[in-house]
Amino acid sequence: MIDQLLSKLREYRAKRHIGRLVKMGLRIGRGTDILSGAFLDPSHCFLISIGDNCNIAPNVRLIAHDASMLWHLKAARLGRITIHDNCFIGDSAIVLPGVTIGPDSIVGAGSVVTKDVPPRSVAAGNPARVISSLDAFLGKHRQGMEGARCFPIGEYDVSVISEEKKSEMISCLEGRTGYMKGIL
Repeated sequence: MIDQLLSKLREYRAKRHIGRLVKMGLRIGRGTDILSGAFLDPSHCFLISIGDNCNIAPNVRLIAHDASMLWHLKAARLGRITIHDNCFIGDSAIVLPGVTIGPDSIVGAGSVVTKDVPPRSVAAGNPARVISSLDAFLGKHRQGMEGARCFPIGEYDVSVISEEKKSEMISCLEGRTGYMKGIL
């Protein structure tokens, strides 16, 4: 019970923080979900624009300024960050100043995005580079789902999963991957 209350408190504080950034000029589209721990450059949030139906995973960093040369040049580099509609930015990814993520694109977890990502692309790595088209990526996973264990979200979601289902999932995923299926 205390864990649930703490979780709700963290969620409330995060939404309140995002609300303050929006008042300072951050643009966020409809249906966009920004998960806990995301850092949206508070000093230059007005340079950040996130489209509709995006998912910004935990610990993502959107940094619209670079002060690395401050001591030497007495200047900081600034750049807009534009994330177009229907994008997914994976856990702990870093997006640097001046980057545009094209519509319907995916940025892999842990990536450092220093250059634009074209529409309908999958980019990953440090520095991030395009590794696949969105269509090829989705095709690979559609095919992968055919032979893999698919767990229905209604029974296996973290908010409802039983100890028995957890054990089943651990056993089924020994040495392989599976999929959580349904709307998250």
